[in-house]
Amino acid sequence: MTTTSSAAEPGYRVLNPATGELVETFPTATDDEVETAIASATSAYQAWKDVPIEDRAKAVARAADLFAERADDLARIITTEMGKPLSQAKGEAEFAADIFRYFATEGPSLAADQEIKTFSGGRAVVQKLPIGPLLGIMPWNYPYYQVARFAAPNLMLGNTIILKHAETCPRSALAIEQLLHDAGIPEGAYVNVFASHDQIATIIADPRVQGVSLTGSERAGAIIGELAGKNLKKAVLELGGSDPFVVLDAPDPKATADTAWDTRMENTGQACNSNKRMIVMDDVFDDFVAELTARAQGLTPGDPSADKEGTFAPLSSRAAAETLAEQVRDAVEKGATLHAGGELAAGEAAYFSPAVLTGVTPEMRAYREELFGPVAVVYKVADDDEALRLANDTPYGLGGAVFSSDPERAARVAQRLEVGMANVNTPAGEGAEIPFGGVKRSGFGRELGPLGMDEFVNKRLFYVAD
Repeated sequence: MTTTSSAAEPGYRVLNPATGELVETFPTATDDEVETAIASATSAYQAWKDVPIEDRAKAVARAADLFAERADDLARIITTEMGKPLSQAKGEAEFAADIFRYFATEGPSLAADQEIKTFSGGRAVVQKLPIGPLLGIMPWNYPYYQVARFAAPNLMLGNTIILKHAETCPRSALAIEQLLHDAGIPEGAYVNVFASHDQIATIIADPRVQGVSLTGSERAGAIIGELAGKNLKKAVLELGGSDPFVVLDAPDPKATADTAWDTRMENTGQACNSNKRMIVMDDVFDDFVAELTARAQGLTPGDPSADKEGTFAPLSSRAAAETLAEQVRDAVEKGATLHAGGELAAGEAAYFSPAVLTGVTPEMRAYREELFGPVAVVYKVADDDEALRLANDTPYGLGGAVFSSDPERAARVAQRLEVGMANVNTPAGEGAEIPFGGVKRSGFGRELGPLGMDEFVNKRLFYVAD
């Protein structure tokens, strides 16, 4: 039987968001191809898990080298696929290289046996062993980085990977698969599959598959979490976020606003841990908003492949831009103030002019929903307690940041953020060694850093009696 895409699933395709042009289409996998992928990953696991971790590290390190060497070519692919400005696209490929290199270097020590104290004699050791084939369901917003942080630690552990990428990222999905095979990852140890939604359910239910990791929307996370639970499979879910960016004081409002704006506009606002809610003390609020507004008003639409200063890139798709426009329109109609931007381009392109929005209240969609695009929502507060209440008044709990010229004051507030990642005087701690993940409806589990090798692992007790 051959499975085809439904009307709700347009299929795997490259649709340039800067032009609306359909560049290339790819067939959805047949059921036979899905079975082959699972069988291949299962067969490869039997050999890959027994390769010494130091030898697995050589292939993972070579993958790091290839991500760096091919960064320019890889960048051009995702600029066309999802509209990422070219310099940011190259930076993402290089970050993927850093992630593979980190796990190749640190992996053997992170996965080393851990001896534990016993009170009954004998010797007790916790071993970190692979568990088998894993399914990764990855998003379009960071096509290389997201795959790297899932694949690198698990390949080091000896797990094998079945990778289902976003329907809009088929070229980058194939480029990653080829790169890893060129690096020496065996056939079957990393398998790309253009699966449909129904086929994803089939893969998760298959007893040969031992876990699933998804980065995506809250809605997708609920579906995958239910499927994983039903089939008793370990899951890691990195979902949406509405991270607070709390400004307790700003001796230099322009510098603070510049940091806030640059963070918000990274990847055209399409980052899970972007500063989607800026919470600012009333004595600097007006100056802060004025600075953001000036930045927004100075931008014009641009070709992401040209990466020209003073321009903004499209969103990933026309549908994404239309959704964002509806959220902003809802806020304005209910009394919010739009200081700049917020205009949806005519035609099929996915441009939405960067916006600054104030006066958002709980009855507006923008108060509860994640705004996945270039919109700076700014709230005015009178004291630290009000800032903290507002920061935590969200169903999400991914990250958050607190800024103050008094680091101790900022730290006191940041300590009380209900998030998976709290930061003081920086938008986010970032690096291959820094764990990433959230709480509440932002999901569960951690990626990157030492915790990145602790998710899909058999922490086996090995006890030898005296």
